[in-house]
Amino acid sequence: MIVPSSRRRVVIIGAGIVGVNLADELVSRGWTDITVIDQGPLSMPGGSTSHAPGLVFQTNASKTLTLFAKYTVEKFLGLEKDGEACFNQVGGLEVATSPERLEELKRKHGYASSWGIDARLITAEECLEKYPLLSQDKILGGLHIPSDGLALAARAVQLLIAKTQDAGVKYLGSTLVTGIEQSQGRVTGVVTGESTVPADVVVSCAGFWGVEVGAMAGVFVPLLPMAHQYVKTSPVPAIKGKNPAANSASLPILRYQDQDLYYREHGDQIGIGYYGHRPIPVVASSLGPTPEDVNEHRMPSRLEFTPEDFDTAWALSRELLPPLNESKISDGFNGIFSFTPDGGPLVGQAPDLEGFHVAEAVWVTHSAGVARALAEMLTNGKSQIDMAECELTRFEEVQLTPQYVLETSQQNFVEVYDILHPLQPRDSPRNLRVSPFHSRQRELGAFFLEAGAWERPYWFQANEKLIQDLPPEWRPVERDAWSSRYYSPIAAAEAWKTRTAVAMYDMTPLRRLEVAGPGAVSLLDRVTTGNVSRKPGAVTYTLLLDRQGGIRSDITVARIRDDLFQIGVNGPSDVAYLAREARTQTTGSPERSVQVRDVTGGTCCIGLWGPRARDVIARVTTDDFSDKGLRYFRLKRASIAGVPVTAMRLSYVGELGWEIYASADSGLRLWDALWHAGQPHGIVAAGRSAFNSLRLEKGFRAWGTDMTTEHDPYEAGLAFAVKLDKKTAFVGQSALEQLAPEAVSRKLRCLTVDDGKAVVLGKEPVFVKGDAAGYVTSAAFGFTVGKPVAYAYLPATVGEGDEVELEYFGRRIAATVTKEPLYDPEMAKIRG
Repeated sequence: MIVPSSRRRVVIIGAGIVGVNLADELVSRGWTDITVIDQGPLSMPGGSTSHAPGLVFQTNASKTLTLFAKYTVEKFLGLEKDGEACFNQVGGLEVATSPERLEELKRKHGYASSWGIDARLITAEECLEKYPLLSQDKILGGLHIPSDGLALAARAVQLLIAKTQDAGVKYLGSTLVTGIEQSQGRVTGVVTGESTVPADVVVSCAGFWGVEVGAMAGVFVPLLPMAHQYVKTSPVPAIKGKNPAANSASLPILRYQDQDLYYREHGDQIGIGYYGHRPIPVVASSLGPTPEDVNEHRMPSRLEFTPEDFDTAWALSRELLPPLNESKISDGFNGIFSFTPDGGPLVGQAPDLEGFHVAEAVWVTHSAGVARALAEMLTNGKSQIDMAECELTRFEEVQLTPQYVLETSQQNFVEVYDILHPLQPRDSPRNLRVSPFHSRQRELGAFFLEAGAWERPYWFQANEKLIQDLPPEWRPVERDAWSSRYYSPIAAAEAWKTRTAVAMYDMTPLRRLEVAGPGAVSLLDRVTTGNVSRKPGAVTYTLLLDRQGGIRSDITVARIRDDLFQIGVNGPSDVAYLAREARTQTTGSPERSVQVRDVTGGTCCIGLWGPRARDVIARVTTDDFSDKGLRYFRLKRASIAGVPVTAMRLSYVGELGWEIYASADSGLRLWDALWHAGQPHGIVAAGRSAFNSLRLEKGFRAWGTDMTTEHDPYEAGLAFAVKLDKKTAFVGQSALEQLAPEAVSRKLRCLTVDDGKAVVLGKEPVFVKGDAAGYVTSAAFGFTVGKPVAYAYLPATVGEGDEVELEYFGRRIAATVTKEPLYDPEMAKIRG
């Protein structure tokens, strides 16, 4: 029997700020059978919420996190009792005491404009006006955001508990969860001692206890509880009498990120939070059961203060805020909260257990936003905000080891206020995943960056000598210091050789799946927008959509045999989705059984592209790689220098060539054979910097930046990948059929920078007639076209030839909306 969604029995584990918000969001969407369980007393559960200082700085490099915070502010402003709201909108002030931080604040101002947050860069004098306690000698400038402020989290929890209890939500306080019942791959209940609460949906909102709750369900939750120092001073004479209540505030919340510090008022006192101390990891299971008599000073999430870790912070604070010299530290503690390997929340359904969801590692700042998003996913199947960077399933398997989580989460604690470049890799751990070509790449002087634990070459020092041979129109422009980081002009030479000779690209990190079985066609036809049921040998570029028509991913589907496909996907979340759909189909229709298997680690791939690619391949194979032997978007099995390969006629750089797949054990032989065969033809190894430039010139979209679940295929310029006349209806089809492609309100547009020099990196705001109207998704210098290229979603009323401006570190850069693709619009090159 299928239970109607609104009647599903929901058990939420954790009555902190996330759990009670989730209950409220579900109630508001018509769900009624909800139970919230917490091991602590409901009056003060004792988790991170109970000690949180509540500072809400909304602006973040992540659009998703910024929009979560924005909703948290909106909701808490409307949550009140007796005329008192749960949000004190005192504003936020971030100050710079170094030139580097001042530039960073300019970049952050750009994020605010991109994500729709009102913000203003202000002078040192204006900083002192807004926060008179500041030292006049230290401040260079600041960023002021009027809508930031203080979330009164503990009060919000109590009001939400009362509100949802009135709506029928059941709360079980001082109740320890001891197990998660499951049957046939689904959750069925939550065990609390001798009794079990039946459940169709279980959501762990247990905060830093999330690891333990996940373990009960057999789900690894990659978070690390960490202790974070917070103190309150004794009364500060300079603010005496300015705030009416012990926890009230009137000055803006303050961040001193140059020294890992933040501040807020508590009546006459100042609260100080510090990230500059040594990482202090905690094992949540060692804390023991939550006592019945939890209070402000006695709770599991509050550890004993270690004053020696705060000495530096206290000295720095008195320098920044001289009035603190008339006070002392009156109270301090080490409060526990959660960090993850990439610093983001963990939200979504477990990959292998139906009905078990998590919302963990969520700070008060993002609490209501995350709760709304998860409630939307549970009730609607989709959040209005793209959740890719928060998905529980986003991590590679190698990133889910306890050692990896321990090291990287501590690193994120250390770096939480650091100025990080968007391409900046982690220093450790490295070399977790390398392709079979890694030794040859190192011999060629590869500069590696890391993504998804893979080592990816961005350029090769061996190609530096080619820079002097570049024709004048190919010579790279001088870049500013920021865009020059993790960049080399060698990329121009590699792009030039790709366009004029031939280049080898390591495409091994692209995730590959085998989809096999009698139900393989049925599965892929149902979940993709394209016609994948063509004869073996066909390759299809297609989309995975959600039920509302948003782009879940873009993939390539290659039909090897009638019942065997090779799928190129974007990451672990795609694997989890396809595996879940395969299980559902196999269980419901055993005669259409299908298996999804990740084969990435056992295989490798070389992209061989360029006008001389056929000259190279002819030297190492007798198989026919001509147009007749292997057409565009077709595949064939072949032998190259004795290596069995699968060659696909694809090209994301816009030149003739193939993606050539082999087993990992023969990958080095394949590389060497192509490398030696290519020497007479000027072959080079090329990296990701050149690749990104060439793919943007060709107008190829990158999932996660140029398209997400927030965009439909028509907005993203991918209508060609949608076949509404398919015999089999696909996920999201009914939603697309309600849309008129010509009536979209925004479109992804190609922009070129007018001065031919100013390079942006992504996420910068785009202004149309002086107003922020969109933001840059992808950007690179187009070496072939000789100017910077960017893509951005803009109102559909903005057309080709229109002038726009990009904001980069506080200055405006003129750009023009340009017809795409910029390179080879007739597809003559790519088709050979």
